Amino acid sequence: MDNQKMIGLKFYPDKIIQALVKELPEVKWSETHGMVAIPNSPANLDAIFSKFKGVSWINCTHFFPNKPVKNGHEDLSVNSYRQRVPKKGWRYCPEEFYQKLELKKYALNTAKIYIGMFEKFINHFDCSIKLTDINDLMIRDYLKYLVQQNRSDSYVNQTINAIKFYYEVVKEMPNRFYDIERPLPTESLPKVLSRKQIKAMISSTTNLKHRCIISLLYSAGLRRGELLNLKLSDIISDRMLICVEQGKGKKDRYTLLGEQVLQDLRKYYLQAKPSYYLFEGISGKKYSGSSVVKIVQRAAFKAKIRQRVIPHMLRHSLATHLLEDGVDLRYIQSLLGHNSLKTTEIYTHVAVKGMNKIKNPIDLMLT
Repeated sequence: MDNQKMIGLKFYPDKIIQALVKELPEVKWSETHGMVAIPNSPANLDAIFSKFKGVSWINCTHFFPNKPVKNGHEDLSVNSYRQRVPKKGWRYCPEEFYQKLELKKYALNTAKIYIGMFEKFINHFDCSIKLTDINDLMIRDYLKYLVQQNRSDSYVNQTINAIKFYYEVVKEMPNRFYDIERPLPTESLPKVLSRKQIKAMISSTTNLKHRCIISLLYSAGLRRGELLNLKLSDIISDRMLICVEQGKGKKDRYTLLGEQVLQDLRKYYLQAKPSYYLFEGISGKKYSGSSVVKIVQRAAFKAKIRQRVIPHMLRHSLATHLLEDGVDLRYIQSLLGHNSLKTTEIYTHVAVKGMNKIKNPIDLMLT
């Protein structure tokens, strides 16, 4: 193509992928290489990652040959952070930090956040400064620095939690309070899909395993991690319940099992024959979270839902629909595994039952 450097895109035939490729800038077909291509520029590379985020895995080994490729199925643990190859000039979390995370049985996602935030914090200071010599004034200055960098409220809060974890939990020092106030939580409402949209997503999914995943996320109000951790023994068909073991906050709970979902699960079991986890990958290991995201987003695309849909929206949708059906908030709280009723009450702001019966004054004026 006139000796211009291009980014080649090779993929298996897929209507969704093809539709997204057409939206990329300056797409051309290369007869020589038998693939579509776009001009090679940082902006176009970013456009590719942005366009296919959550939809398709991108093998970019030709662009980043020295970067290890991960397929999303690796078994990660706190121990994997100990085994990192040391990078010159970078200070890592001390061993006692990892040990305390393991002893306290912190969820892996929380541990990853704490490790990442704390390492950014300690590397803000000169390596010659001992961790125990970082005083409250220095911590406050670092937090102010984050605010000046326009870091999100969530980012600042997570940083504070990571710092407090080290000094108060690991080192057992007295509680440390900082003059800089924690950011007020933003009161954003949960994004919810209509019953019609949920039905369209399930109906448009022909793969039985994928249909079971979408149906369970919605009908049982499961978090993505809870779905992936489901074992065969957690489906209690004689009581029409699902046992969620060690959900968020390390709590067990029971949630709903729909009759139609149970029928699909029985067909799926005879077809897939999972051995331990309800949903397993090709190697028999636990199914990957990224695969669940792709399944949900592909179903939303097929159902012609134009907003970005993530697995957690199905959980939000169930809670809202139950509330609209008149189910007591405390039952919904129990099904979702919320610690506080206040967390569940947020769905009262998105439920439309009753609100849609209010006659808008402008309709009365213009009739």
